[in-house]
Amino acid sequence: MTEAIKRTLRDSAKARWTALVLASLSIFGAYYFNYALSSIKPMLESVLGWNSGDFGTYTSAYAWFNVFLFMLVISGFVLDKLGIRKTGLGATIIMFVGTAINYWAVKHHFPEGAVVNIPLLGEMKTQVLISSLGFAIFGVGTEAIGITISKAVVRWFKGKEMALAMGMQMSIARLGTMLALVISLPLAKNFSVTAPILFALVVMLIGVASFIAFSLLDIKLDKSEGTVDEEKSPDDEFKISDIKFIIGNLGFWYIAILCVLFYSAVFPFLFYATDLMINKYNVDPYLAGTIPGLLPLGTMFLTPLFGGIYDKYGKGATIMIVGSLILIFVHGILAIPSLNLWWIATVMVIILGIGFSLVPSAMWPSVPKIIPEKQLGTAYAVIFWIQNIGLLFIPLILGNVLNATNPDVSPNKVIVKTAIEKAFTQTLSEKGFTDKEIYKAIEKATGNAVDSVVQYTNYEPVSIEDINPQEVENNIYTEITGNLKNIEFTGDKKADIKIVINTGKTDAFNIIKKDRLNIRYNYFYDMLIFLSLSLMSLLFAFLLKIEDKKKGYGLEMPNIEK
Repeated sequence: MTEAIKRTLRDSAKARWTALVLASLSIFGAYYFNYALSSIKPMLESVLGWNSGDFGTYTSAYAWFNVFLFMLVISGFVLDKLGIRKTGLGATIIMFVGTAINYWAVKHHFPEGAVVNIPLLGEMKTQVLISSLGFAIFGVGTEAIGITISKAVVRWFKGKEMALAMGMQMSIARLGTMLALVISLPLAKNFSVTAPILFALVVMLIGVASFIAFSLLDIKLDKSEGTVDEEKSPDDEFKISDIKFIIGNLGFWYIAILCVLFYSAVFPFLFYATDLMINKYNVDPYLAGTIPGLLPLGTMFLTPLFGGIYDKYGKGATIMIVGSLILIFVHGILAIPSLNLWWIATVMVIILGIGFSLVPSAMWPSVPKIIPEKQLGTAYAVIFWIQNIGLLFIPLILGNVLNATNPDVSPNKVIVKTAIEKAFTQTLSEKGFTDKEIYKAIEKATGNAVDSVVQYTNYEPVSIEDINPQEVENNIYTEITGNLKNIEFTGDKKADIKIVINTGKTDAFNIIKKDRLNIRYNYFYDMLIFLSLSLMSLLFAFLLKIEDKKKGYGLEMPNIEK
């Protein structure tokens, strides 16, 4: 009788795949929010007054606690001690809390010039700090749910369609990335800058509910097998003593460094890709996220495909070399200043998706060939920790380099926003508009004016040192105020506000163009950083192949034994 129950649950395809979908929905939300704010970088600057350095700080915050407080390693301990269900539920709740803090920070109106003095780091905008702390908390939950879902897949698919299940789980997760890149900026422009985060909060709640449903199904699995708790294998537990067996393995270091270099050349690129499409390729902001969104869309199908090829034919080290060569080609082409046609960017992103599918499909299955099974869990945890170091420092470097090489952009955007804010606040307050309505109008007019200049004009900008910022601000303010006085307000607030926004956008656009303000980012030096990371990943891919020949790991051999 017991055997029959087992067959109807773990051996039931319906039960297995239902469990996979329920568990994967929790990480879908994590992948969505991870890129939600990256897609609205232009609005964070034009509406909230952030600069690229602030954005770099925010994106690096994801790994703060995972790296410096070793929360990723601690999550491994917690998972082994508490099991899948408790760890996963805690992780989804932590993700929701981090997202909620982020939402409050972006929605809250901080006083002008509100900063916090941090020892060794200096001043940081209060809004940026709180938003970053929320993202850091979210990062703890995301990494925890990632290793939890991996263990859940092993539990449910052991002896079954393991590779396919892992590929499907990653495909569902990357669907969240694609959604964030495609819809976040349109959401923000159609509603408000907080709309993508609010959507993330809803998705997070769905993730919590989904994981609870998974846990109920997982409890039934325990009962059907006559166990009182999830299966635990002593060999799978993370042990500090295992680290000494790993750090002395040169092949491990090659693959770990390849991992951090490769992922640092892709994930941070996606953080900045939407802004790159707008500034360099003049893509409409409503469509700019669609181009980088092609990358995760492609990997959803290609990663399982390439994994299957590696299983059958081998050549793992060679696959990683080819993937690194693709990265070099793509970032090299994207770095060329004169190649600024949108279709070139689209083709390069599609090719990048192929490279991004190749390397992970061979890299992760190669680790068990280098590290004994007893230390495998420890090895993965250490690799993820090293990867988080890259995700901490590379975005921070990229943001500061972008800021330093484009010193005029952020101050000029502040000039435009300040002028529109003064004009709208003065005029609309007299007409009975609420603070909320005025703020939304300022947000839309500022964003639309900046986007229009970037998208539709091509002039040689002047340095901010060659203009009088106060004079430019006064000119924009005076022009908008004068034209707003000529508007006949009908009392239909919705119709009136559209006219106000269009007036503010048009007047600001004309003066920005006339005075040739520099509000377009040049991404050349950031693209050189991505190119350098790609070149270094190729070096370590070759070193890994050489080490494989010396030690006979079998990276070039098929995974499926005949």
